[in-house]
Amino acid sequence: KDLLEYFNFPKSTYMYWQKRLDRPNKDVQVEKTILDIRKGNPNYGYRRITAMLKRLGYVINKKKVQRLVQKLKLQVT
Repeated sequence: KDLLEYFNFPKSTYMYWQKRLDRPNKDVQVEKTILDIRKGNPNYGYRRITAMLKRLGYVINKKKVQRLVQKLKLQVT
């Protein structure tokens, strides 16, 4: 409580993030599939990865694929 006051940090925000940290990652399977696609095709960007995922039967938005690619540090420059 003293630290929250010292850093001028709202208690509600602290409690929100504390609760979120215990959640399991629901995108583990998609991340593994993205890594497999990139292993075989190292020059694929998020657009081609999205197309491959859709061919494999995933219903996924390109923005989510882009977010996951950035998280996994797989962006093509």
